[in-house]
Amino acid sequence: MTTAELYTKGAQVWVPHPELVWQGAELTKDYKPGDKEMHLETEEEKETIVKKVKSDEDLPPLRNPDILVGQNDLTSLSYLHEPAVLYNLQVRFLQNNAIYTYCGIVLVAINPYEQLPLYGNEMVMAYTGQDMGQMDPHIYAVAEEAFRQMQRDEKNQSIIVSGESGAGKTVSAKYAMRYFATVGGSSDDMEASIEQRVLASNPIMETNWSQFLSVGEYSAESAIERKVLASNPVMEAIGNAKTIRNDNSSRFGKYIQIGFNKNYTIIGASMRTYLLEKSRITFQAENERTYHIFYQLCAAADLPEFEDFCLSDPMNFNYTNQGGDPVIKDLDDLEEFHNTKQAMTLLGFSDKIQQEIFRILAALLHLGNIEVDENFKDSEKCFIDPENPHLYAVAELLGVDMNQFRKWMCNRKITAVHQVIEKPLRSSEAMHGRDALAKFLYGQLFDWIVSKINNVLTPQSKENSFIGVLDIYGFEVFELNSFEQFCINYANEKLQQQFTQHVFKLEQEEYVREEITWSFIDYYDNQPCIDLIEAKLGLLDLLDEECKLPKGSDQNWCQKLYDKHLKKAKHFDKPRMSNKAFIIFHFADKVEYQAEGFLEKNRDLVNEEHINILRASEFQLVADLVSAKGGVPGPPPAKKGKITMKHLPQKHKQPSKEMRKTVGLQFKESLCLLMETLNSTTPHYVRCIKPNDEKQAFTFEPKRAMQQLRACGVLETIRISSAGYPSRWTYPEFFQRYRVLMVSTEIKREDMKNTCATVVSRLIKDPDKFQFGKTKIFFRAGQVAYMEKLRSDKLRACSIMIQKHIRGWLMKRRYQKLKQLALWLQQRTRGILARRYLKWMRQTKAATTIQKRFRGYLARSRYQKMRWTILRIQAWTRGKFARIRFLQLRFEVKARLIQRAWRGYVARKRYWHEMQSIILIQSCWRRWLAKKELKKLKIQAKSVDHYKKLNKGMENKIIDLQRKLNEQNKESKELHKKVEVIQDLQTQVTELKKTEEVAKVSTNKVHELEDEITKLKAELDLTKKEKQMLEEEGEIFKEEQEMLNTALKAEIDRLATENKELMEKVTLQEEEFQAAHVPELELEKQELEGELAQERSQHQQLIKDYARMEQRYENMRDEMTLLQQGKLADGDSAVPSPRMHRRAGSDVSSVDLNSESGYGTIGKGEGEEQDTEEEKEKKRLHLLNLQNHVTKLEQENKDLQEALDVAKMKRFDIANLPEEMSDLVEENKKLKNDITNLRQAVADSNTEEELVKQLDVLTEELMVRREEVLTLKTSMVDQEGHIENSDQWDKETMTDLDLYLYPPEYLESLNEDGELMQAYLTQKETNRLLEAQMQASKKNAEFQEQELRNEIAALKEENIRQQKLLGQQTDRRDSAWSVHYVPDVDQSNLQLTPEARIEANLQHEITRLTADNLDLREEVENHEKQQRRLKKQIKILMKRQNMQGGDQSALTPDAGSEPSPKDDEGGPHVKTKDDRVFMGMLEYRKEDEQKLIKNLIIDLKPKSAVNMLPGLPAYILFMCIRHADYIGDDNKVKSLLTGTINGIKRVLKKRNEDFETVSFWLANTCRLLHNLKQYSGEESFANQNNKQQNEHCLRNFDLTEYRQVLSDLAVHIYQMMIKIMESKLQPMIVPGMLEHEAIPGVSGGARPSGMRQRTQSISDEMGGRYTLNSILKQLSVFHSIMTTHGMDPELVKQTFRQTFYIIGAGTLNNLLLRKEMCHWSKGMQIRYNVSQLEEWCRDHHLSDSGAIQSLEPVIQAAQLLQVNKKTEEDAKAICDTCKKLSSQQIIKILNLYTPVNEFEERVSISFIRIIQARLKERKDIQSTLLLDTKFSYPVTFPFNPSSLQLDSIQLPEALNVTFLRKV
Repeated sequence: MTTAELYTKGAQVWVPHPELVWQGAELTKDYKPGDKEMHLETEEEKETIVKKVKSDEDLPPLRNPDILVGQNDLTSLSYLHEPAVLYNLQVRFLQNNAIYTYCGIVLVAINPYEQLPLYGNEMVMAYTGQDMGQMDPHIYAVAEEAFRQMQRDEKNQSIIVSGESGAGKTVSAKYAMRYFATVGGSSDDMEASIEQRVLASNPIMETNWSQFLSVGEYSAESAIERKVLASNPVMEAIGNAKTIRNDNSSRFGKYIQIGFNKNYTIIGASMRTYLLEKSRITFQAENERTYHIFYQLCAAADLPEFEDFCLSDPMNFNYTNQGGDPVIKDLDDLEEFHNTKQAMTLLGFSDKIQQEIFRILAALLHLGNIEVDENFKDSEKCFIDPENPHLYAVAELLGVDMNQFRKWMCNRKITAVHQVIEKPLRSSEAMHGRDALAKFLYGQLFDWIVSKINNVLTPQSKENSFIGVLDIYGFEVFELNSFEQFCINYANEKLQQQFTQHVFKLEQEEYVREEITWSFIDYYDNQPCIDLIEAKLGLLDLLDEECKLPKGSDQNWCQKLYDKHLKKAKHFDKPRMSNKAFIIFHFADKVEYQAEGFLEKNRDLVNEEHINILRASEFQLVADLVSAKGGVPGPPPAKKGKITMKHLPQKHKQPSKEMRKTVGLQFKESLCLLMETLNSTTPHYVRCIKPNDEKQAFTFEPKRAMQQLRACGVLETIRISSAGYPSRWTYPEFFQRYRVLMVSTEIKREDMKNTCATVVSRLIKDPDKFQFGKTKIFFRAGQVAYMEKLRSDKLRACSIMIQKHIRGWLMKRRYQKLKQLALWLQQRTRGILARRYLKWMRQTKAATTIQKRFRGYLARSRYQKMRWTILRIQAWTRGKFARIRFLQLRFEVKARLIQRAWRGYVARKRYWHEMQSIILIQSCWRRWLAKKELKKLKIQAKSVDHYKKLNKGMENKIIDLQRKLNEQNKESKELHKKVEVIQDLQTQVTELKKTEEVAKVSTNKVHELEDEITKLKAELDLTKKEKQMLEEEGEIFKEEQEMLNTALKAEIDRLATENKELMEKVTLQEEEFQAAHVPELELEKQELEGELAQERSQHQQLIKDYARMEQRYENMRDEMTLLQQGKLADGDSAVPSPRMHRRAGSDVSSVDLNSESGYGTIGKGEGEEQDTEEEKEKKRLHLLNLQNHVTKLEQENKDLQEALDVAKMKRFDIANLPEEMSDLVEENKKLKNDITNLRQAVADSNTEEELVKQLDVLTEELMVRREEVLTLKTSMVDQEGHIENSDQWDKETMTDLDLYLYPPEYLESLNEDGELMQAYLTQKETNRLLEAQMQASKKNAEFQEQELRNEIAALKEENIRQQKLLGQQTDRRDSAWSVHYVPDVDQSNLQLTPEARIEANLQHEITRLTADNLDLREEVENHEKQQRRLKKQIKILMKRQNMQGGDQSALTPDAGSEPSPKDDEGGPHVKTKDDRVFMGMLEYRKEDEQKLIKNLIIDLKPKSAVNMLPGLPAYILFMCIRHADYIGDDNKVKSLLTGTINGIKRVLKKRNEDFETVSFWLANTCRLLHNLKQYSGEESFANQNNKQQNEHCLRNFDLTEYRQVLSDLAVHIYQMMIKIMESKLQPMIVPGMLEHEAIPGVSGGARPSGMRQRTQSISDEMGGRYTLNSILKQLSVFHSIMTTHGMDPELVKQTFRQTFYIIGAGTLNNLLLRKEMCHWSKGMQIRYNVSQLEEWCRDHHLSDSGAIQSLEPVIQAAQLLQVNKKTEEDAKAICDTCKKLSSQQIIKILNLYTPVNEFEERVSISFIRIIQARLKERKDIQSTLLLDTKFSYPVTFPFNPSSLQLDSIQLPEALNVTFLRKV
């Protein structure tokens, strides 16, 4: 179909409009090719237009389908022309509030004149790492593309920002730089990184200083960062000015180059400036200002330091009052001056330099007020009033001689061949010289300040790559265009040429990559225009030539242009009414330039005498500015007096070539250098558009926008793109979109390319309209719209056909009903049953047929889909592995070849070199020996005797040697043969041994297999019999089950009805209660929760800051260590390093708690030299001596401490001893009676229960007086120094403990009547009796235990017997129980095979017996515990009785009996090792503390701890803390806790990316924290303990402060774990939640993509691998690891709440930034994905964790995409439903909503207005568009006590903590 055939009735087109540029119209009649007229009706005014059509070129442009309107990329439009581009930009800007739009490789940015929430830190994070073709257009997307291409291609990048003044160029450049500063920052210490320098240097020209510092996330705190940021106000003050179009316009171009290192971190920057507008110093148009610094200086005139400057109001100075409006609205010049001054101080400008700078600026203001008067007598002369105060001020401020300055302001020198002539100047010439001096001096000052800023930003290290940002003026056309506009437009011509060539290059690369045939695209080449300007004899060349002439003028130069180029160059023309102007036809428009002033501005000359005067200034800065880049050098300044002529020497020094360069030549060279830089980089383009001249927010003037689009090259991009194949589809996208146009016979899913080719060839007859590439289909302009038309026509036809058949079926059915009714009225009743029966048969048959067909269709479809999927997966997998294997083999083969060749070459070279050296040495040595031997031989040869001796016996020796040699050869051959025979025999023996072993193994296997076959046959016979029985029982059970189900259903229905009625009543009561009280309670609850969350957030933020500061401290400490080591290395090498002797007492090196890595080093460090063996032995001996010395000192310290304790105890007062002893006697009498009763009870009772009761009663009474007895014991022991010695006691009858507690001297003094001794012996006898009874009880318990074990064995035998009979004797009740309770067996297990049913029954019986076995074992354990408790109580009783002593004769069986030696010997056996009761403590030596931390924390791997008790390291550490607390060693407690915390930190620092490690230590840290709380003894925690746990509480120390430290550490670990989880989930969120289609076929096909998606930097293959299942699997992995390590359930819930928030925030943020995702079907996909996450939460018991609630914003966004969006009721429903979405987010989604099919309706503007009006009443908590992905919920650690008994914990050998001893 041709383009003319598309002009049918109803077709929409564009027609020109004088104001709107283009307006829409619709054809009222069909247009046929050849018609001369076309009838149209406008869209807005409904005006009928008759358009004359002479040829196809006169046809109006067609409009794009509505589905393509509002595209992100203009190149994705089907029709590419001016009206389509303009309308698309207007729709996006006004309706969608989208200021960014792609146009191929260009980003079009429209200035909204309003602050938008598009540049926050959350937006930076949203675009980081994303493909720019997928996200909404944004300046961050362009910056991300440049940054990623620099990383991937290792090539420099550049971003070219252009546009008119006020279009937002500098703001765009600023945000690009901000993005680089964020993503290119240092990961270790972001605050101190150099990217803040770059961030500050970017908005140097057009950004307000205070506004820039207000950006919190980018404001710097350190001195260096503030110093860098300070460059902004300085450059803004000296480079920006107020213009008609912009209040803060930068009046020069700049190119900022950001440097990156190899890690792609910003290391520095540099700035180049172009074409400063110096003429603004001396002239300003109406309502304009000169540079801000002058007005700031005038505003600060009252400051004391500026009193000597004589400043006043700016309206009093000629250089600042020409615009007539020196005030800018909402700008305080004085405040800006203080910012500028403060910034200069931070930049390193001293106060003196600042004063000199301000002095020069003040001098410029006064210089403009110097009036030059004309001489009344001679008009060729002029003069300056010497009384002029401004003249005096200039001389004083510049430090020059006033008379000389006054003189040379009115005169000048003319240098002839041999003389210098002084010539007076006219008044106009003097004024011109004054202005030239002002411009020159300001330009020099500007360049000097820029160089100082570049020195600050210069990188200190080597630059690996860079990204340049060019902020340059756009094409300018004014009423009067001068030299500045000429240079600006010349620069834009060069940039446009580079841009056009780059666009064409990209198009060509795309065609070549897809291997399609293409022809050369004819595009506009502006090289002739550039040649006209810069070529030889071009405008600049002729201008420079005219400037060299002494009498050159603008008119002469203009005439030369006419003569050279008029009617010869097509880009040059002459105005009709002027001879001092010329016209250049630029690429954007034709511009008329006024030649007046070109030569003057190009020369930019300064009077030589002025330069010389300034060089002699008394101020160094003034002299330096002139010397740095002055005018033509001349002789020294003349002395005072009038000199008219001076002879010069013959030799005249010519000025340097650099000084002769004109402004045009300098600009040309700098522009060429800029183009070289840009051509060496990959460019990215940003075109800024100014929508209106009134600076009104979101107001679009089409005429102004079209002018700028033509000027900035956007339309040229469109033209180049439309000239080729602008529309491009991948084959899958095309197939999915246009599947409806395909015939079933054409579809071949395995060959999608041929399928698409067949369809396109059938639909589009002209082969030139499309091309088939390797992966894409290329269409000409308009063909996609034609395909969309065919698709919509097809869908419309299908809709009509469906409607037709449905309506026909309805009418037919109605007719049949009427007919049946008539027949029924006529027929008799007999036919009713027959007809009903016939109808029933017909329906049954139809239903059966439909079911059969439909099931067959489903089965075939499922099979085909599964088969196709498997084949694709297999093919892809095999291909991938084959390619990988091939590449690996090829790489290895080539590597081996290279290695072999290189090693051979090196070996040969080395061998040759060594051989040459050896041969040379040998030759020299042999030559010397030969010479020496020759001398001897010469002497000996003269002797005949010598000759005879030599020959004597020589022949005999030769014969003997020959014979021996032959014998040795024979023996050698025989030995070689024997060796070979032996080796063969050994090989045979080895093979025979292997064969024998294999035979043995095979024989054993044969026997085993035969036995197994026999067993299997027997089991098979038994199984067959059981099968028959179980089948019969199954039938009976099934019938009974059906009856039971029927009864249960009826009962359930009745209960459901009652339940429903009750629920309704309860609901009504709840509603009444909630209406009355719930709102108030909810408000109070929310306030309290908010305050609590805020406090927690602040506290956890402090923890984050503390962790960050701690990290910085460690980094600084490491740097200091490295510096110290470097200094030591530079010193004397004989001085040993301190690290060489830092070793512990064991073989393992000590661990430095303050070290960064947390691991000790074994052996030497990296920088240490190897010691000799002697030095090592000396060090070992020295180390052992030191250790022995330390041990001795510790022992002495311990002895001294014990002596001190004894001395303190001796101070006990003995005055009250008699009274205490009388109390003791009374207590002993009571004890006698109690023990007598006890003994009687033991004698009368044989059961353990009665004994236990008696012991309990006695124990309770004894515990009351425990403290008194212990006090008496202490007083008795302390009196040993005050009692005289006595030898009357029989020491043999006392044990060592008795002698220690009761010294003989003391006992003798007390035993004057012998009664006490008798009581003591009686008590010992009683103790032996109790011990004997305890042994008997123990034996009785062991006997009972053995009986229980026998009973268990019998039960096991009974179990085996029942299992054999189980298949025959299982009743229906057991079967029902088994079906219901056995895992993985449901009600259908009766339908299983007999083998499976037998297995299920066996499983049930085994489970029951196992439970019984466990119950019995539990009873045995209870008995054992009771036995241990009795032992403990008896020991306590015995110990207390031994302490008290007394007359115990009544307790002995025989009063006069004595203890036998056998009893004495048998006493100590009670204290055997097996009878010890552990107290839940672990003891370790102080020197083993580092070993404990190393083995238990540093070296412990989480995988090895999986099979251990969860939280075991925490339990062990707490048991060690308990022992230190028990012994009262506070230093040990502090050291252990500090070492534990530091050890955990070191482990986490080393493995900070391992989730398993972080999770493991978070669980153990929380467990240790809970243990410290549980055993702290506080009442709030002790209430949940049992009695034994309360006995294990800490006694001496309060560790509350350490609990807080551990809590902070846990918060830090939790945040680290969340960060790891986020890093792993982040790549999965967008592909899994948004891009992956969990419900296939719902989306309805993709929409056409633009050029941006063809230039994407990130492959789609990476994102396509992740699905929703990937997210669920990763979440399951996280949950499994946390639960395995025993993490608290509440903490797990908080973790997944935060994780789900991250998923929701990432999903919603990407949804808000991707227009193609906002449609109805995507909302359904998102809702389904969220439901899968909810199901996952329910499966893992996390429904009450708040995780699902954190997904509410995403759920509501999905609902917003699916609900109706038409009426006010819909608006009310949306506002009521979307409570979790902010107003900005709701409006953004509605603006982004884009139908996939044209049958869906867009959201109208009126509906969005209704929503906005309703949302104004809401108070949004969130003010930003995107959710903060860095937000974190405050984490809490609820107290979770452990029921585990500390004394039951066992230490596994894998921990290697054998040095710990249980206490």
